[in-house]
Amino acid sequence: MNNIKISLIDIDKRKKLNIRSGDTARVTQKIIEKDKKTGKPKTRLQDFEGLCLAVKHGKEAGGTFTLRKVASGVGVERIFPIYSPMIEKIKIIKRSKVRRAKLYHIRDKAAKEIRRQMRNVRALPKVEEIELDTK
Repeated sequence: MNNIKISLIDIDKRKKLNIRSGDTARVTQKIIEKDKKTGKPKTRLQDFEGLCLAVKHGKEAGGTFTLRKVASGVGVERIFPIYSPMIEKIKIIKRSKVRRAKLYHIRDKAAKEIRRQMRNVRALPKVEEIELDTK
């Protein structure tokens, strides 16, 4: 009676994933939406790729990891439970060497870089406007 399956996900596979802060990961998540015509629930997959800022509670049942990405100039962070059945797959794309366990300082670093770029933007010189007569 050792083959009793309690969870929908492969727990051993998620334990071996070994996600750490500094990793760039792509999480494919199931999203349930209502169909416009029939009103029945419909499932689709959505990817979220970003830098892992923190892993909390390790490989326990309540373990989570935080991913951050910049979308259209706005920083977006999402917290994913490691053993969530709504997560289809987790793929580690890139692994960076970091010296801290929590990379929350990257939030301020990104904002600082944007402020620096805005300082370097200069106003355009005023150009005389000429009206064209198009009749």
